[in-house]
Amino acid sequence: MQHPSATVEDYLQAIYSLEGEGDTVISARLARRMRVTPPTAWATVRRMARDGLVSLDSKKIITLTERGRDLAENITRRHRLAERFLCDVMGLGWAEAHEEAHHFEHAITPRLEKKIFELAGNPTTCPHGSPIPGTGAQLAPDLVLLSALKNGDHAVLEFISEELEEDMELLKYLERSQMTPGSPIYVAETSLSTGVMMLECNGNNVPLGLAVASKIRVRAGHPERSA
Repeated sequence: MQHPSATVEDYLQAIYSLEGEGDTVISARLARRMRVTPPTAWATVRRMARDGLVSLDSKKIITLTERGRDLAENITRRHRLAERFLCDVMGLGWAEAHEEAHHFEHAITPRLEKKIFELAGNPTTCPHGSPIPGTGAQLAPDLVLLSALKNGDHAVLEFISEELEEDMELLKYLERSQMTPGSPIYVAETSLSTGVMMLECNGNNVPLGLAVASKIRVRAGHPERSA
């Protein structure tokens, strides 16, 4: 069977990511993730179903088939590993690494993948906290949404949704604000009227919209007390 195109691989990766974050995958949600129109996403999904990569139930919920999941894990592993390598070894910023990884991932052979994994220090997550398939790492089930925290709460940032990674300016803002996995966070103020949280992170005052905060997961509790 013919190898999937780069576009189909990107869709497989998006579906895998949405499933991994606990979201039900429907065409409209996939379109938002892929930043395309719903008809465009639906046309691609139907082709993927025809090729045996996804299945659709009576409610048009999209699920990866066994073959689709194998391919999705493979491309997702290469993408997240490429991001880690480009950030940690090559010194690229988050936004640059994410963009370059989309080009780089399609050219990584199994031999090159093994070498990159070693050079990157055998990582288990991408720079934003997403588990790298094949390493045994999983998104911890006890993490909570940053948007659910109250004024005065402490937490440790653990995971930034891949949906946010598609916004290059936002990715640069988070990195510049040192909103990185492992960083301590303190909620100074939350304003429901403006939809903005005022956070303190690594000495930085970080205003963050609640919509963005709902795509970030943290381990609640004071960092000195969480182990």
